[in-house]
Amino acid sequence: MATEAVRLWQDQAVRQIEADATRSSDTHLIRLDLPGEPAITLYLKDESSHPTGSLKHRLARSLFLYALCNGLIGPDTHVIEASSGSTAVSEAYFARLLGLKFIAVVPAGTARPKIDAIRFHGGDIHIVNDPREVCSTAHRLAAETGGHFMDQFTNAERATDWRGNNNIAESMFAQLAAEDHPVPRWIVCGAGTGGTSATIGRFLRYRQHATRLCVADPTDSVFHRHHADPEITEATAPRCSLIEGIGRPRIEPSFMPSVIDRMVAVDDAASIGAMRALSDRLGRRVGGSTGTNLWACATLIEEMVQAGEGGSLVTLLCDGGDRYAASYYDDEWLHVRKIAWQEPAMQITALLNG
Repeated sequence: MATEAVRLWQDQAVRQIEADATRSSDTHLIRLDLPGEPAITLYLKDESSHPTGSLKHRLARSLFLYALCNGLIGPDTHVIEASSGSTAVSEAYFARLLGLKFIAVVPAGTARPKIDAIRFHGGDIHIVNDPREVCSTAHRLAAETGGHFMDQFTNAERATDWRGNNNIAESMFAQLAAEDHPVPRWIVCGAGTGGTSATIGRFLRYRQHATRLCVADPTDSVFHRHHADPEITEATAPRCSLIEGIGRPRIEPSFMPSVIDRMVAVDDAASIGAMRALSDRLGRRVGGSTGTNLWACATLIEEMVQAGEGGSLVTLLCDGGDRYAASYYDDEWLHVRKIAWQEPAMQITALLNG
């Protein structure tokens, strides 16, 4: 049972997080008209404009509020997370806001700019060589320090209020209200924890929207296989996707296939080609998972065109591309890994520019 002093600290911590959210404006919804397909409009929900630069800022805020309101974090708690980067960056931000020590357990090979960003926000780094051991290591560190493991892969789907409270889905529909097609035919997102797709899918059903949810997933991930066959729970591919932040080798507790209408598997070359093409269109760099989303959108747009359908689609611009200057935007890095991104980039350029 929390002491009165701890309870007062937790109340103040919630106020600090809510005040921080109030100081931050909503993220932009960017409209992309497609010159070759005037009956279809594509929108990008630009999550890179959050204070920590990615979609994971929403998740980190929700996870901290969830832990605080469940009495799991106090003024002296060490906060630990298993993360490939972006979630840890955002959680480090909130931990510093509350004056808490934060440790990120990250797999070896995580992009150096993400490591630097975690440290910039005051977080410590614990690197593991086997990506499959990040969660078990985080559990161990929490036990050793008497801390709290945030466990994004378990808690993402339950930490966000899917009925509203300015979640990402409610924000999208509010921003679309004055558009030609205020109820999109599709919303497209990726899945890392599964929390975002769970929030959007539940919101669509709660508000009884006709919009369908499509999840774009790396080819080597298990999520799209599990969606097609629930008996499949682990990937058998010999390698992991190069696209950070989405896709998993095993089914995570937060992944809710029952609220997903469609999944599209996207290989790394298509993701990076789409990312490169969109960056050229916007005049600024976007991250790899945004390319994955865009490739799935292109698949859906092609089907809409063939069926003679119009309307709108919304997808996520998950983070900026500056963190990937030494990887996705380095031609030599891609050449060594035999990523033939040029043809997919030409296809997406044709879609975006007509």
